[in-house]
Amino acid sequence: MDLSFKHQFSLVCVILLFPALCSCKEYYAKSRASYYGTSDGYGNSRGACGFGYYGKIVNDGSVTAVSAKLWKNGGGCGACYQVKCKIPQLCDYNGTYVVVTDYGEGDRTDFITSPRAFSKLGRNAVASEKLKKYGVLDVEYKRVPCTFKGNNIVYQINENSRNPGYFAINVLYVGGTYDVTTVEIWQREQHQWVAMRRSYGAVFDFTNPPEGEIRLRFQVSSNIEAHYYVVSRFPIPAVWKAGATYSTKILPY
Repeated sequence: MDLSFKHQFSLVCVILLFPALCSCKEYYAKSRASYYGTSDGYGNSRGACGFGYYGKIVNDGSVTAVSAKLWKNGGGCGACYQVKCKIPQLCDYNGTYVVVTDYGEGDRTDFITSPRAFSKLGRNAVASEKLKKYGVLDVEYKRVPCTFKGNNIVYQINENSRNPGYFAINVLYVGGTYDVTTVEIWQREQHQWVAMRRSYGAVFDFTNPPEGEIRLRFQVSSNIEAHYYVVSRFPIPAVWKAGATYSTKILPY
C-alpha cells in the first residue's frame, strides 16, 4: 500500500505481529548524552541513516545520533530508546524517547540528540534550560519497542532509484525492537533470493533489478531472538517510482 507520511509516530510498549515481542525490561545501561544545534529544534535531514526529511520530523523531531555500539553499521537506524538523566532536581522521571536517525560520537557519549529531544530530559522548561548548560549529561537508557500505526515494516523507494536499471530502498521503520540485518530481492529467472547491498545507513540497493513486480524479504533480529526472515505479503508494482512509500505486512517463516 502506498502511504503518505502524514502519520503520527509514537513510542509505546506493545505486542506487535512479530512473535514473542515484548522486551520491556527495567534494566537501564549507563552512558552520557549531549545534543546538536538546529535552527528549529528538530532533527537533521542529512542524517547518516539516509532518512531525509523523515529523519528530521519523525517522533515529532525527538531523534538522536548514536555511537558505533548502537549504530551497528546502520542496523541500529530507526531503533527507539528511552533516555533519562540523573540529576533529581532537574531531570524528568520518564526522560525522553528518541528514534535513531544518525551516527555520531562525542565525549564518551552514546547519544547526541536533537534539541527537542534533549529538552524533554528536564522536568520543566526552566530545568531543561539548566540541563542544556551542562552540555553533556550522565544518563541511563534502555531500548524500547517502536510502533507506527500498526505497521510492521515501512520503507521508501530511494530518490536515486531509476526503473528499470537501479533499485534502492530506505528502511524507515521496523516495529518492536527489531533490526533489519539483510534485505533480499527475488530473482525469478534464478528462482532464488539475492542479497541487496547495504549502501549506507538504512539504504539498500540493487543494480539491474528483475523486470516486473519486485518481491522483497527482510532478515530481522532482536536482542532476545535469533535472526529470522520475513517476506513481503504484497509485491512492489512493476511501475514502481522513486519516492513511493510502502507499508508491508510481513509473514515470518
